[in-house]
Amino acid sequence: MSASRFTLSLVLAASLLASCARRHNATIPTAKSAPVAAPAPVVASSAARDLTDVLTEELNLTGEQRRKVRAVFTNTAEQANAAQQRLSSNRPALMTELKRINAASDQELQTILTVTQYKQLKAKQRQVQAQMQARKAQ
Repeated sequence: MSASRFTLSLVLAASLLASCARRHNATIPTAKSAPVAAPAPVVASSAARDLTDVLTEELNLTGEQRRKVRAVFTNTAEQANAAQQRLSSNRPALMTELKRINAASDQELQTILTVTQYKQLKAKQRQVQAQMQARKAQ
């Protein structure tokens, strides 16, 4: 259950990216084109870009909001990747760190988005979580 809470934002990203790809008949970018020396930042950057694009459409983000949200998503993904590499052998510590990263990201998003946009984002996250739980129950 705690892993689900942490990965909620990552699942939201995957869900939104998949729906965006279906909508535009596109494919979700892979890390194949990433340099071997630094795959995590490239993946984090492309995932942040794609999720920001989807949220720009869903939440009607301004240009400034879009730039700030992309920075938050990139930073969050990079921190999560670093934590997973650093703490992979200590699952409780990893979950604690990931929750901290997620909470900090959520606070940043709350300052960037309007009250209405933030409520829309939270509603979408709840919807994705409910879909995950429904799939898990099957």
